[in-house]
Amino acid sequence: MSTININIPAMGEGVIEATIIKWHVKQGDRVKQDDVLCDIATDKVDSEITSPDEGIVDSILFNENEIVSVGKTIAILKNNTASNENAVLNPPIEQKFETVAIPKETISENISSEKKEFVFLSPLVKKLIQEHHLVDEDLNKIKGTGIEGRITKDDILQYVQSKSINIEKPISSPAFSANVLTSASDTVIEMDRVRKLIAEHMIHSKHTSAHVTSFVEADVTEIVLWRNAKKEEFKNKYGINLTYLPFFVDATTKSILEFPFINASVNGTNIILHKSINIGIATALPNDNLIVPVIKNADQLNLIGIAKTMNDLAQRARANQLKPDEIQGGTFSITNLGTFGTLAGTPIINQPQVAILGIGAIQKKPDVIETPQGDAIAIRHKVILSFAYDHRIIDGMMAGKFLNKLTNLIEKYSFENL
Repeated sequence: MSTININIPAMGEGVIEATIIKWHVKQGDRVKQDDVLCDIATDKVDSEITSPDEGIVDSILFNENEIVSVGKTIAILKNNTASNENAVLNPPIEQKFETVAIPKETISENISSEKKEFVFLSPLVKKLIQEHHLVDEDLNKIKGTGIEGRITKDDILQYVQSKSINIEKPISSPAFSANVLTSASDTVIEMDRVRKLIAEHMIHSKHTSAHVTSFVEADVTEIVLWRNAKKEEFKNKYGINLTYLPFFVDATTKSILEFPFINASVNGTNIILHKSINIGIATALPNDNLIVPVIKNADQLNLIGIAKTMNDLAQRARANQLKPDEIQGGTFSITNLGTFGTLAGTPIINQPQVAILGIGAIQKKPDVIETPQGDAIAIRHKVILSFAYDHRIIDGMMAGKFLNKLTNLIEKYSFENL
């Protein structure tokens, strides 16, 4: 009889653990393929873990409300059909999530405990202990908030902040990179977990990619006029509001087709050109955090398909109903800076991507236009596009050509077949 390990799957950028909300099975239950085994939740999405095959639940390794690292095995099935012994569903994506048990005296050179007790530390926590030069006295003061009281990364960072240890901070801890003097009238608010992850992800990106940002101003008058004339008809026909963003997504995917290095990733010294164009759209959540759902194969959709997909993803993102696959696999990102009136910005690349497009607020401006009778001043609708790119593989010439192509497609947008 073969065994199948049921693991916590990868749940998107920055998500390293999940909470088991509810078990739908118990030890000894017989299950069929695709039966729901349990519900899990993260700060970004809720999801179901289903059975990859029929079998019997041999063991359940974690209880409800326990927090489990991505890649950890939470249950074991036994069946008669698996082709390989110890087949694994969703294998661990990185060994750094494995929890290890090590004697205190081996944590770092600064720790020389006379006690023979063990502490359970992940490799990431061990690294932070070494970087912050913590010793036994420090560790004994830290109350672990992880499973079975284990010390987590956040426990270490919170302790370091509270002690105001004046040492070089690791890149992975941007939220605590400086000591700030406070007064009695100041309000101190602890970052929530999602905000910490976002901060770490952004700092990691700035230290990974050679960021350069180019700007261009595009005339979107024709798009504005067409949308104003068609938006009610569009809503009645398709049941959704037509915003400006789908036009930019459509034009961006068409531009990427001509410049494949824009749709790439860097792996060491290798450049990976992605065949699929998967556009991540930064979406604000009710708690003021962000999530980036992904429009898969956006180049295969027309404006209507893009608008429908965006509307569906945005609604389910705000309701915390996105599936893990829907926030993974992005190859290029777009952030709509103009939602709150921002004219332009310098967005940070969403690793491991190599570029991101920022869209500013659309404004009416006086503009010099050419007419058969000569130059004239007219009121036009203008928008500033900011294109941040990784200068390791995208140079200024390629960025300029990409923006020129994108601007032309936006200013001369084709409304045929709409």
